[in-house]
Amino acid sequence: MRNKTLQTALILLSSYSPFLLAQSTGAGGDFTIFNNTANNTVVGFYTNEGSGWSSNWLGEDLLPNEQAKASFNSDGYCEQTLQVGWLANDGGEVLDEPIAIDICEASNVYLEDNDIFFD
Repeated sequence: MRNKTLQTALILLSSYSPFLLAQSTGAGGDFTIFNNTANNTVVGFYTNEGSGWSSNWLGEDLLPNEQAKASFNSDGYCEQTLQVGWLANDGGEVLDEPIAIDICEASNVYLEDNDIFFD
């Protein structure tokens, strides 16, 4: 399994990085996204704390059975909404329904064929 790192653009830190500005997560500030699908490629990972969607956090596609990591700083905002974009047959992006996540309690997001969950 290859590990990847989520793209962290410092320009976005003040306005669009709720993911980077959240409180320390379960594993000392580290957050991992696991693509546990057999055939689906993740092409987008977006967060929203209520003020609009972030830019795509992935610097490159996340293939089946790969994972990506990010580190977070403390700002006190735990409740986030995330949305995953999958590679479409035509090369575009198909977005999943947004889901709520408490990143102060969770340190892993698991993407499966018909489910997204965290712990």
